[in-house]
Amino acid sequence: MYQKDIKSVSVENWKSSGKPTGGFYKKNMVGTLIYMAPEILRKDLHTEKSDVYSFAISVNELLTGVVPYTDLRAEAQAHTVLEMTYTEQQLTSAVVSQGLRPALALPESGSPPSLLSLIQHCWDPDPEQRPSFEDIIQDLNAIQKHLVTYSCPSPSHSVIVSQEGNTEVHHYQEALNWFNQGELLTKKANKLDHTVHPWVDSFDRSSVSMYRPTLSWGSFATCGRRETMEDTHFMLPCMSEEKDVHSFGIFDGHRGAAAAEFSVRAVPGFLKQFGHTTSPTDALVQAFMKSDTAFREELIIHQKSKRIIQKDWHPGCTAVTALIVRNKLFVANAGDCRAILSRAGKPFPMTRDHVASCAKERERVIKEGTEVRWQIDTWRVGAAALQVTRSIGDDDLKPAVTALPEIIETDLSTDDEFLVMASDGLWDVVGNEDVLSIIKDTVKEPGMCSKRLATEAASRGSKDNITVIVVFLRPVSTAERIY
Repeated sequence: MYQKDIKSVSVENWKSSGKPTGGFYKKNMVGTLIYMAPEILRKDLHTEKSDVYSFAISVNELLTGVVPYTDLRAEAQAHTVLEMTYTEQQLTSAVVSQGLRPALALPESGSPPSLLSLIQHCWDPDPEQRPSFEDIIQDLNAIQKHLVTYSCPSPSHSVIVSQEGNTEVHHYQEALNWFNQGELLTKKANKLDHTVHPWVDSFDRSSVSMYRPTLSWGSFATCGRRETMEDTHFMLPCMSEEKDVHSFGIFDGHRGAAAAEFSVRAVPGFLKQFGHTTSPTDALVQAFMKSDTAFREELIIHQKSKRIIQKDWHPGCTAVTALIVRNKLFVANAGDCRAILSRAGKPFPMTRDHVASCAKERERVIKEGTEVRWQIDTWRVGAAALQVTRSIGDDDLKPAVTALPEIIETDLSTDDEFLVMASDGLWDVVGNEDVLSIIKDTVKEPGMCSKRLATEAASRGSKDNITVIVVFLRPVSTAERIY
């Protein structure tokens, strides 16, 4: 609806249809409702100020990386909408009558106080007290001008002398853009002959009539209860402009986000490179191993250059990457991210967790000469007390914590409905059967399904970042279809 159309709406010609749209379900909901202004929930007149309210909720979500009403950081928010399993009616009442709003972004996140004040102004209960979009644009321009005028580049480190005379070195990993480091590295290595199609030409030409899945895909990522986001992911449908080749990946960082940020660009880059010379399985192995080696080498280079001051910083990440070539699905996994297929209505695991609690993995790590001990609540690897036994990075635990992925391959058919990939923030609290059940009871839009799964994980108390990718493998007739 255009602004001029909204202005022509009046009490006489407006009648609300009542129910919110979008994907919602029995106890908790994901969709339009959490963004709707109180007056809309009261079925009052919809005005420009109603959209201003929705704008504020959306901007705050962008700043926090948290689904509205699922932030459990503040004591005042200890009982959230999802924890209390609010029904649609209860949430409506809380927003309208009790003034419930999402937890505001914290100044510590780097958000300008003037922007946070603007958000609060925009979601005021009284529509008349909210600014117009014209006013908002003026305020945003002023905020931007202030940031440009008074911001200066951050140094790579600072030295502070305490009252006791001790020197503290403060290091800033954000001075390095690890996304760019990963991308630049693979660009240098990628000198491809684009006349060669990756993998497809290696398949039997007599199988032209084979089954080919019809893909639709979407994702959702949230930092959840964590203060920072260390998950990254990529979606590359029609990779290298090849209609029958698709790739998706998730990287769950630990001890910082650097390895995950590097790998999300490096792994698909190497995958494209090796896709022209090796089999899909070998390409996945090489992509993981090369990314691991390259990241650790980059880390050493920057430590020597003093761009990274902290010498005992050993970031790493777990990784899962799916590769679809025609009717074949290959999933490479290192760590505890997971991928499952919905095959004939049942979960078909495409990964196995690589954790120290697994006897086989524990034995392998010990044979490599690294100690595994029971600490706190589970078996953990080395002085770093890492739970996973395979990862990219973690150079202090190499070669025991290997980047070598385990690869599972399967032929796709009409029995395969969808693929779900996620970081352990989902799988820690939501089982395989539950994942399938939730998707079957949700609007068949992959982004919506991803968001609902992440929100469900948050409602069940997940303490980690949550990233979900859902890939439908066959056509869905309408956006509202429920299996």
